[in-house]
Amino acid sequence: MALILQIETATRSCSIALAQNGQVIALKEHNEANIHASHITLFIEEVMKKADKNLEELDAVAVSMGPGSYTGLRIGVSCAKGLCYALDKPLIAVSTLAAMAAAKKGATESNNLLCPMIDARRMEVYMALFDQDLSVVEPVKAQILDEHTFYAYSDNYQIQIFGDGAEKCKSLYQGAQFVFSSHVNSAADLSSIAHEKFLVEDFEDLAYFEPYYLKDFIATKPKDFR
Repeated sequence: MALILQIETATRSCSIALAQNGQVIALKEHNEANIHASHITLFIEEVMKKADKNLEELDAVAVSMGPGSYTGLRIGVSCAKGLCYALDKPLIAVSTLAAMAAAKKGATESNNLLCPMIDARRMEVYMALFDQDLSVVEPVKAQILDEHTFYAYSDNYQIQIFGDGAEKCKSLYQGAQFVFSSHVNSAADLSSIAHEKFLVEDFEDLAYFEPYYLKDFIATKPKDFR
């Protein structure tokens, strides 16, 4: 019996799930920018109460590790590590893009490729390509989108594009070989991968684990209108 608390804060969504043996038994989430810091501990309390469980019963904590929002990732990972230290539980890290692909697994034809996208800035996204078995076809990368991005695959595959980065590229990729679908990141998406990692004890080193930011954080100064 694996009871895993799952945390997703890599995008706008602040999402907490409790899964038992890979099946979600409680979920609390809200898709709104800049609420992670104020809502994450409240959501954890609500999820545990809804499932009639206490934190000491957890077998592990899983967190969406990125790529994604620098601030969101930092908050989610800090919370996960704090729980693991306090409760003496192992930490499981799940690729945000792989979790998104897992949520779409089986929803399309077997020869389709899954392309989760997270908005970065301008025409840049964080993306990867997976087949229907969730094997990596193209690894996670920061990609500036243009008409040639999927050139190597679009003749032989239908590509399903989803996530909060998908909207910006609809005008670039038109035709039957491209399918766009909606997706809001959820802690529920982590369930199958987190459970598999728990079974093989694929845990992180709490002292050294950091989110997968993919790119260095660049701070910008506010404009001075004086």
